[in-house]
Amino acid sequence: MARSFEELVAEAESVSVDGWDFSWLDGRATEQRPSWAYQRLMGEKLGQASAALDIQTGGGEVLAGAPTIPPVMAATESWPPNVAKATGLLRPRGVVVVAEQDEPPLPFADGAFDLVTSRHPATVWWDEISRVLQPGGKYFAQHVGHSSVFELVEFFLGQQPESVRRGRHYEDESGQARAAGLEVVDLRFERLKIEFFDIGAVVYFLRKVIWMVPGFTVDQYRGRLRELHDLIEAEGPFVAHSSRFLIEARKR
Repeated sequence: MARSFEELVAEAESVSVDGWDFSWLDGRATEQRPSWAYQRLMGEKLGQASAALDIQTGGGEVLAGAPTIPPVMAATESWPPNVAKATGLLRPRGVVVVAEQDEPPLPFADGAFDLVTSRHPATVWWDEISRVLQPGGKYFAQHVGHSSVFELVEFFLGQQPESVRRGRHYEDESGQARAAGLEVVDLRFERLKIEFFDIGAVVYFLRKVIWMVPGFTVDQYRGRLRELHDLIEAEGPFVAHSSRFLIEARKR
């Protein structure tokens, strides 16, 4: 028997969204992965580094999957539940997790690292990344690109202006990297299919990825959620598209 709107929403509203593990969505949503396999490539870079920093590490899950950790390894995170989770996961591997406010300056000395990594940073302070890299050091990251999952965003918020749709565009961010003294040596972009199979998956996603619909709560958007539930029931999965870009930049 199909579960009701109220059952699906209540379940998704009550589950924890700490960390950056999306396994709760298994069987309820799918997302294509970029062809370049960021975690594998990041692991290779870390294996060649002597001192590295992972910015906005979340719950530390991505970094924890690296087969080799450099002799000096630090990570930053601003959300207290993630700081605790990342510390528990990464400290046994010798990683120091630093709680900071995701605002400049980074709490490290000039030229402290030969590698800086990040997966899906919410904000990117290019001047700070450049400052903490030693000459010849590299920034290696996977970013969320422009208009990511905007089919879902605009279902709740309406059509967004072009300036918002273009936010985080890979051309703009690579230009900012160059302006901060970094030479972009690799830049790849892909748009990837996402499917949401029930309204619970949508609620969980919007609770976890808080910048998609800022201030999202079930109570505020209950009417629109019910409309989307009815749409999924009638027509099948709700389809959206994420955008991702891989960037590697070297400090001159």
